[in-house]
Amino acid sequence: MAGRIEDYALIGDMQTAALVCRDGTVDWLCLPRFDSHAVFAGLLGTEEHGFWRLGPAHAADAEPPTAVRRHYRGDSLILESEWDTSRGTVRVTDFMPPRDGAPQLIRIVEGVTGRVPMRSALRMRFSYGRVVPWVHKHEGRTVAVAGPDSVWYDTECETYGKALTTYSDFTVAPGERIAFTISWEPSHKPPPALPEPEQALEATEEFWRDWVAQCTYHGPYREAVVRSLITLKALTYAPTGGIVAAPTTSLPEEIGGVRNWDYRYTWLRDAAITLSSLLRTGYREEARAWREWLLRAVAGDPENLQIMYGIAGERELGEAELDWLPGYENSGPVRVGNGAAHQLQLDVYGEVTEALHLAHMTGLARNDYASLLQLKLIRYLEDHWDEPDEGIWEVRGPRRHFVHSKVMAWVAVDRTIKLIESGDADGPLEKWRELRDDIHRDVCEKGYDKERNTFTQSYGSKELDASLLLIPQMGFLPPDDKRVIGTIEAIQRELSTSDGFILRYPTSGDDAGVDGLAGDEGAFLACSFWMADDLAMIGRVDEARKLFEKLLALRNDLGLLAEEWDPHLKRQVGNFPQAFSHVPLIDTALRLTASGAYGG
Repeated sequence: MAGRIEDYALIGDMQTAALVCRDGTVDWLCLPRFDSHAVFAGLLGTEEHGFWRLGPAHAADAEPPTAVRRHYRGDSLILESEWDTSRGTVRVTDFMPPRDGAPQLIRIVEGVTGRVPMRSALRMRFSYGRVVPWVHKHEGRTVAVAGPDSVWYDTECETYGKALTTYSDFTVAPGERIAFTISWEPSHKPPPALPEPEQALEATEEFWRDWVAQCTYHGPYREAVVRSLITLKALTYAPTGGIVAAPTTSLPEEIGGVRNWDYRYTWLRDAAITLSSLLRTGYREEARAWREWLLRAVAGDPENLQIMYGIAGERELGEAELDWLPGYENSGPVRVGNGAAHQLQLDVYGEVTEALHLAHMTGLARNDYASLLQLKLIRYLEDHWDEPDEGIWEVRGPRRHFVHSKVMAWVAVDRTIKLIESGDADGPLEKWRELRDDIHRDVCEKGYDKERNTFTQSYGSKELDASLLLIPQMGFLPPDDKRVIGTIEAIQRELSTSDGFILRYPTSGDDAGVDGLAGDEGAFLACSFWMADDLAMIGRVDEARKLFEKLLALRNDLGLLAEEWDPHLKRQVGNFPQAFSHVPLIDTALRLTASGAYGG
């Protein structure tokens, strides 16, 4: 059985990523890209679906021992795990070097004390655990081949095959270092170059040291902010600048439930807010690369803007179910692709425009097509802002007039007006000022419940929605407006869990709720960070700080967050690690630092 979600560490090379459990097992790895088929899919099934365990040897009928210590080496994505055994102490260093050629996952075993018996057990299964490869020797190297894929396994240790698994048994002494590497290559091409693990380790550490040195945040939450920034960088697909929402698919929002989605794509919303956090902390190159990705993905067709694309700008992301995988802790179905790609989500226009506006305000070199795209998006909104849509949460029920969608349409128009007023674009200024006023008036009249003094999820509804917390953050209304304060307090009353975290919206258990799905979900971590932001904005800074620090305590021992927190099971749920959790962590840290609202 796979470990708890928070038991996993992330390593990656800015093109794909692996999850490594506390017991030294790699249970998830897609090659060669984030959205490729998995070669290790044990995370969503069993060991039969692929894994790579490297750690102290143990009895066949015993559970693999877990590392007693693990950490990232400094501010990097190099994982170090240590086991204390009766024979001594051993360290395993796991990393994926930024790619210059074939993608590699390198694991270096180092003896610390004593002489520790070790075992590597490698079971490669292509096509998400369904295909058993042909494993054979080629010029002294081990290679697994299936269809278009080949994975090359290199180590100085002796290997042997048993039960369709490749093993190495060895003993490591103090100061001794033994490396293991897998490299992917298209099966019709020559073998990849022999790995040089020690040189790759040095280059990887240098890469992360240089990248982190660009960070402009030096406040009291620097450790959490830097780890989140590294995670966001790891979720960036370097060749194109696209940013995945998470490197996994189908980790459940409710253990045993059906809310299991593929997040290995670039949501415009998630990528735009990620860009915002990177810009605020000094990372302009990532902003420039994402802007170029956006312009390529949207091309000359902004009227058919999708809410998500593939990491290279692909448009077709058809959703399918993998019925041979039982799912994480039997949470099925396992899905690949995402049928929400062609939903209408009007808020995306606001997030994209806000990101372009921030890039402009922070001095990113002007791009004339980016300005032209922004104008085209507003011309589309002129005719469509007053339509119902599926909204930020991608409901699979009927379309509604979601308040958040209208607010973000207002943001899109407002930021474009500012662009024109700055002299960097031309457009019908007075016409769009009237449009901005019309949207604002419509939201305040139809999306506000006067009796309860709160905005609601959609026009005419009684439900609340945590996305309403973005109203003051986007400048739609000032923080001291009584309607804003009323909405914050209503969400605290009606959408808070027993431990003070925030749900996205009400769900309905076994009945299909507003989102068209049965079942429930955990507290949505992004929404909980938004609440901390809002509390700080309305002057309740001590309360904001306490909530923020409670949220920081939910991170695993390596500083990573999934999408949600299950308040009943007290564990992380949803895809992992999740950009949409780490971005608001950064934003809230910046806001609290600016306000002086931090302890110590």
